[in-house]
Amino acid sequence: MSAPVEVVLSADSAGQLFNCAVFDPHSGSEFLSYRGGNTSSRSLTVLNGEYILGAQLGKNFINVWEIQRKDQLQQKIVCPGIVTCLCASPDGLYVLAGIAEAIYLWEMSTGNLLAILSRHYQDVSCICFTDDSSHFVSGGKDNLALIWNLSSVVQLDSSRTPEPRHILSRHSLPITDIHCGLMGPQARVATASLDQTVKVWEVSSGEMLLSVLFDVGIMSVTFDPCEYFLFCGGSDGNIFQVSLCSTSLSRDKTFQTDSDGNQVFKGHRNLVTCLSVSMDGTLLLSGSNDETVRMWDVQSKQCIWSINHKGPVTNAVIIPAPANMFLADSHPAVPLPRFSRHLNPSEQGDGTGSGGMCLRLGADTQEPEGTYLEKADELYSLMCAVTDKSVFGDGENTKVRVSELEEEVKTLKKINKDLYEFSTQLLTKPN
Repeated sequence: MSAPVEVVLSADSAGQLFNCAVFDPHSGSEFLSYRGGNTSSRSLTVLNGEYILGAQLGKNFINVWEIQRKDQLQQKIVCPGIVTCLCASPDGLYVLAGIAEAIYLWEMSTGNLLAILSRHYQDVSCICFTDDSSHFVSGGKDNLALIWNLSSVVQLDSSRTPEPRHILSRHSLPITDIHCGLMGPQARVATASLDQTVKVWEVSSGEMLLSVLFDVGIMSVTFDPCEYFLFCGGSDGNIFQVSLCSTSLSRDKTFQTDSDGNQVFKGHRNLVTCLSVSMDGTLLLSGSNDETVRMWDVQSKQCIWSINHKGPVTNAVIIPAPANMFLADSHPAVPLPRFSRHLNPSEQGDGTGSGGMCLRLGADTQEPEGTYLEKADELYSLMCAVTDKSVFGDGENTKVRVSELEEEVKTLKKINKDLYEFSTQLLTKPN
């Protein structure tokens, strides 16, 4: 039998039979399974067609398998905290992880931690790269979606705080899923939210192109490759198909079934956690908290096959079949490095220790002795340091004061998070 063009990769929260498994998209038969632990939602990704990465549910590490060696867990990557979402760039050069309200960016060639982005005010719930790896979009429980330019994040001076290219703030409740279409920086991105809406945005301008209101909270979203349709997974188990070729000029619409392509897939008994469409747009994959993965024919809306899992499905996606997946004697071209947990690994003592030199694209020329403005900034920093000492004192007094301020910040963050969760539960509580 020849190797398939596409495969289905899925995981559940129980992990009794396997952590994740690979299935045939046409028959539903199992090809491979990877054992060890279980994977949290939005945290299963394929790195460069050679590794499968899955964030352990409720733990601060990432499970790693060589894609063709399913017999045992290969490696565990320890992270600074519990990973809430995980995504590898399509070019295989970077990995993004949401940890609490921060986004961590690692470089795969060295394992170096390049950036920690702290622009969300609540936990990061989902993250997604554009197809050319030039941008990524993050969504959080703070109702915000942020569009980031990867090159500006990677090349930015470490003394400056990275800023998102666009802030998408039209949602009124936590964002549950994000999907980026094709065309790189010209792509469209869809965001789903508990506020019962799905919104479509333009990556280049940050402009909202469409907002669709439903009767239930939306837990997952995806486009078909041609972007004729938008598929939205509801908290009631229904999957809504929204036509993007409507003649209506209104940006705000309410979903209603009609003969123009707005239809409903019925079959799941609980909220739909993940959606994915095949490359030719004819098959729709869905995973649900009813512990099933279903494959649908888009045209007829009929379920082709269903696979039972032992727990709520956390991840389900149709991906191009990696070349190494069905070659038992193949190995990754480059071994996975040790991931640093600090921005300056050489200072913290957890670098790779390879003694190599890492080159990064930057400005065409650099002043070896520093420009006049750089020297002025350095002088200003020294003056500020002297002022800080005169205000706060020096030595132990400063350390005590800093410690007190850090504790106060932690307390305020906890109060803010508790208040936010209480208000969210109150707003989403059924009548």
